[in-house]
Amino acid sequence: MRAIRLLRAALLCACCALPCLSGAQTTISGVKYDDALQLGGSRLQLNGAGTRYKGPFKVYTAGLYLPKKSGTAEEVIAQSGAKRITVTMLRDIDATEMGKMFTRGMEDNMDRAAVVKLIPGIMRMSQVFSDHKKLQTGETFAIDWIPGTGTVLVLRGQPQGEPFREPEFFNALLRIWIGAVPADWKLKDSLLGKPS
Repeated sequence: MRAIRLLRAALLCACCALPCLSGAQTTISGVKYDDALQLGGSRLQLNGAGTRYKGPFKVYTAGLYLPKKSGTAEEVIAQSGAKRITVTMLRDIDATEMGKMFTRGMEDNMDRAAVVKLIPGIMRMSQVFSDHKKLQTGETFAIDWIPGTGTVLVLRGQPQGEPFREPEFFNALLRIWIGAVPADWKLKDSLLGKPS
């Protein structure tokens, strides 16, 4: 009986210690990003995180998670395996407007023929944001690429509809932040792990 109690106590201590062992975090504009996380059975590490500004105003923070660190957009897109971009709002924003900004960001970073192929996915994603009306300060959403599943949009902790199956769709979304015409150049550098 004493051995069982000791074993339980040891397991409890081990469980309590786990967050400390892997609990390293990076804080950006008051938002904490874990330095590593699990996604689709893979361990991802924080490649970089930063703040999106519009003029002098902070709009959101974003963190990019990859299987291994990469310093260029080409390396990030070429990497196989799971990937995640996490966005946390720093101010309230109309969700429909966010959907439009995503569409514009994809169009700015792709040729017309590539955009045309993704129109069904773009429309579905825009509708997801429209359905939520408003993204409020402190709310987080994630865009995950999970091999064999597709792109999963997780908003308010819930996956939104069926996954987007085409790998090109996730890469088009990534280019919003790390493409040739990014939403914010400083944020691009931060996501690619470059010092600001």
